[in-house]
Amino acid sequence: MNLSSLKFFRNLRTTNRQFAVIGLGRFGRAVCMTLHRMGYEVLGIDSDESRVAQVLTDQIAAHAVQLDSTQPSALEEAGIPDFDTVIVAIGNYIQESIITTLNVKEAGVPNVVAKASSKVHGKLLERVGADHVVFPEHEMGCELARSLTRPGILDRFELDPDHSIVEVVVPEAFEGKTIVELDLRNHYGLTLMAISKENEADKFEINPSPVTRLRAGSLMVLVGANKGIDKLPM
Repeated sequence: MNLSSLKFFRNLRTTNRQFAVIGLGRFGRAVCMTLHRMGYEVLGIDSDESRVAQVLTDQIAAHAVQLDSTQPSALEEAGIPDFDTVIVAIGNYIQESIITTLNVKEAGVPNVVAKASSKVHGKLLERVGADHVVFPEHEMGCELARSLTRPGILDRFELDPDHSIVEVVVPEAFEGKTIVELDLRNHYGLTLMAISKENEADKFEINPSPVTRLRAGSLMVLVGANKGIDKLPM
C-alpha cells in the first residue's frame, strides 16, 4: 500500500484532467512532473523564459508559456479561466504570489491551490481566495523529523491535524500476538485496517480476522489519533 503523494494531491480532486501550474521553480516543477506522470494534462506558466523552455525540454508538461501572471489579461489569453484547478507555486515572491492568486480566483477558477512561505503569507493567500494553502518546506521538515525519530512509520496520510492513517512495520513487541490480544483500540486508540500478506509485502488483507497473529517486520495499516501512533513501540 502506498500513500505517498496523497497529502498534497488529495486536494486536486476533479473530473477535469487539466491543471495549470504557475511558477516553475523546484516546487512547481515537481508538481508538473508528478501530475504529468500520473497522466494529467498540465500547463506550466512562468515569467522566466528559460524555466519555460526547460520544462518543455524535459517534457514534464504538455504545454508551457511565458507570461506575467500579475496581469489578468495575460492569464485570460492563456485560457486560465477554463481550468478547474490552478496551482500557484510562487512562494518566494509574496506580492506576485498574492496578486496572481487573486487574479486566478477573479478569473473564475473554482479550485486554487497556493504555496506559502510563511503563516502570514498563508493568511493573505486565504484572504484573497485561495481554496487551499500548502507549506512545502514546513511539511518536508515535519516528514524528515518523523522519519528520523519514528523509522517504523513508512508512510502517513494526515486526515486532520490530530488524526492520521499510517503504514507501519509491525514491531518485535507484537510478534506472535493476535489482533484481539493487542487490543490496539483500548491501548492506543487505533484501529487496524489491514496487514500485509505473508510473502507478499505489496499486497494487503483488509479488515483481518481478530485471531490473526502478527509477524514482526510485516506491515500494518492503522488509523487513529497521532498521540496513539506516537506511543507505538518501534
